[in-house]
Amino acid sequence: MSAVASHAPIGTLTKGTVSPQRPVPAEIERPNYVGLEAPPKYTGEDAYDAETVARIRRAGQLAADCMVATAELIRPGVTTDELDAFAHDYLTSRGAYPSCLGYRGFPKAICTSINEVICHGIPDSTVLNDGDIVNLDITAYLDGVHGDHNRTFFVGEVDEESRLLVERTHEAMMRGIKVVKPGRPINVIGRAIESYARRFDYGVVQEFIGHGVGKAFHTGLVIPHYDAAPDYSQPMEPGMVFTIEPMLTLGTRHFDMWSDGWTAVTRDRKRTAQFEHTLVVTDAGAEILTLPSAETTGE
Repeated sequence: MSAVASHAPIGTLTKGTVSPQRPVPAEIERPNYVGLEAPPKYTGEDAYDAETVARIRRAGQLAADCMVATAELIRPGVTTDELDAFAHDYLTSRGAYPSCLGYRGFPKAICTSINEVICHGIPDSTVLNDGDIVNLDITAYLDGVHGDHNRTFFVGEVDEESRLLVERTHEAMMRGIKVVKPGRPINVIGRAIESYARRFDYGVVQEFIGHGVGKAFHTGLVIPHYDAAPDYSQPMEPGMVFTIEPMLTLGTRHFDMWSDGWTAVTRDRKRTAQFEHTLVVTDAGAEILTLPSAETTGE
């Protein structure tokens, strides 16, 4: 058996064939943007009461449970469309709407971003290969609110450089979550993430951000993952719900957009990883709302 390579290959991903859009049972509540070119402007709050947070927690847990179940299918030879089909059925069979489906015309239930894809990869006929890394971005709309979650996974045996990138991107997210506290400016989150990423000379993508979430998929609240001070100095407050979802790269932070208008790839085609949790600001810090249930994890 040959040793696993230490360096990640440069990406050569090309667009696959996208299957027809999968139906959602008529009885499942749709978000207000389905069928529209863009979502209606959100004018509500970013800090919610306990009842609303409880609903977001249920939606977030369902997204996390779906993540655990879908990830069990990840292996060489599986297509990203197969992952989407499973996640679509998982959510809809539990009464939830896959939030990505129909958001600004996105055609699938989840995003699947392979290797050099920073985010928003469209599931298609692309086959996962041994040594790939793939991010699954799953959001559930349940009982009028969204829970947003993503994770990056290994496909088979990956090179050391990719393994470290994935592990450190998760750590960067957790460091961002750790600094969340009422009264602190939002920009401390990006400062914590970028200062950690710089230790390893990783690129920190700036254009794709964390965001307010809950009653809307994206409320308009912006959570940068880089040191944006003095901008984004709005203080965090208890009940505020948003995502932290850093995207780190092995090279440049800059990207190119495919003609589909969704798939963002690193300009140098070096690999990139991302992790995301939805969280609520508490009196003492933060509570993650996108954790899987004990039944799913076997705990």
